[in-house]
Amino acid sequence: MKLYLTPGACSLADHIALTEAGIDVETIKIDLQTRRTEHGDDFIAVNPKGYVPALVFDNGEVLTENVAILDWVAGETPHLTPEGRLGRSRNIEMLAFLATEIHRPFMRSMFSPADAEKQAARQAITERLALIAERLDGDYLFGDAFVTADALCYVMVRWARDSGFVLPDRLIMYAERVEARPSVQKTLEAEGLA
Repeated sequence: MKLYLTPGACSLADHIALTEAGIDVETIKIDLQTRRTEHGDDFIAVNPKGYVPALVFDNGEVLTENVAILDWVAGETPHLTPEGRLGRSRNIEMLAFLATEIHRPFMRSMFSPADAEKQAARQAITERLALIAERLDGDYLFGDAFVTADALCYVMVRWARDSGFVLPDRLIMYAERVEARPSVQKTLEAEGLA
């Protein structure tokens, strides 16, 4: 199995979850500007969308998008899904919120040429992260157990922290707890981010 990633990008969440799950993958770095792998291959041949993550199974099937990959990891490793009848659905709900309501505005805040659009995106990110902080119930998003949604949430909080956002103390402590996990430390080291 291969995970195509760009260090520090949203694919970091998938890498963390796979490491946490103990699922062994070969990682292949992508230059998103050139769409080339670290070996010089054309990434578009793997993922025609042209962005990370892409998880390639041994049989050649390709799975893309954070929500799909993180849900697949949770399905393979049930302890990475919140408990309860709606556990998997709650995990997907949070993954979708993170992907659409925080990740997408980050793209506008980083790459929009219009200052007003950047500012509006930063405001939206701040408000949505504050909402997550208010709802933290324990050490992680769904209590005291780390789930795959925590991997993506951590990446979003990391981006905010590194971009100079003022974060609620609860989110700062949350990020510190996630970052202290051995799987996260191992992944950060593997991506050259430690």
